[in-house]
Amino acid sequence: MKIVFMGTPDFAVGCLKRLYEDGHDIAGVFTQPDKPKGRKQILTAPPVKEEAQRLGLTVYQPNSMRDGTAMKIIEELNPDLIAVVAFGKILPKEILDFPKYGCINVHGSLLPKYRGAAPIQWSVINGDAETGVTTMYMDEGIDTGDMLMTSKTPIGINETAGEVFDRLADMGAELLSRTVKAAAKGTLIKTPQEHDKSTYASILTKKMCPIDWNKSALTVHNLVRGLQPWPVATSVFKDKVLKIHETRLSDKIGGKPGEILKNGDEIFVACGDGKCVELMQVQLEGKKRMSAEEFFRGHPIKNGDMLN
Repeated sequence: MKIVFMGTPDFAVGCLKRLYEDGHDIAGVFTQPDKPKGRKQILTAPPVKEEAQRLGLTVYQPNSMRDGTAMKIIEELNPDLIAVVAFGKILPKEILDFPKYGCINVHGSLLPKYRGAAPIQWSVINGDAETGVTTMYMDEGIDTGDMLMTSKTPIGINETAGEVFDRLADMGAELLSRTVKAAAKGTLIKTPQEHDKSTYASILTKKMCPIDWNKSALTVHNLVRGLQPWPVATSVFKDKVLKIHETRLSDKIGGKPGEILKNGDEIFVACGDGKCVELMQVQLEGKKRMSAEEFFRGHPIKNGDMLN
């Protein structure tokens, strides 16, 4: 099948690679423009562009999908299908309606739950026991099109959003492969979403990072997992920002919310429900990431010391 692929981040790379390996004719790859990154603001290509170039595919990076430029390219490429995975731009109706087999999207949730920009992270932050990927036909809404196929996976109690992200990326590639094959055979079954059951997963921001120790231990633990690897949960230790990279739930009880409690080499922080989380990996501002045991060996604590 002749396919135009649209995607930008790491999550989409496996999908592009799988379609290529399946033997489809990848007529072109659309991705976001290169952007400056890091302290030195070095212009950096999106991961999808790097993979497309490795595969010898033609890359397009229009600044807008609505000014007619992208549509002209689509008309020239004349694809049978457009596959879209975390592209980051809204497609106008003229592009959505162009391909014979439509525009098929891979989304990192079990729709209609968690439409929007950060479905994987929010599934972890909210403590969901299960998530998955969904393929769907695209329409003019945000993740509102008819569903085609789904694949589910459990979320472990200590899994981070980053770990779930990697697994769903692999699952998404497999699901897209199956979906495209079914489209070619004419065997796809469309299932309209139950729109009244939809939820929205807003983009993550650094405003979410500070931990409220008045919350329950489970809520704190889920926030730490869900903000890993970015933007990372934080607290304040002796007037300095302390990133909390990893925690564990604990049977230990007692202490005021935010109070640091030591038990041998184990470091706990009391939460609002009377339970504690154990600190596993932390990072003081300007320092490297390390185990909580190693950190507090170099920063001795006394009774009543707090994280704020």
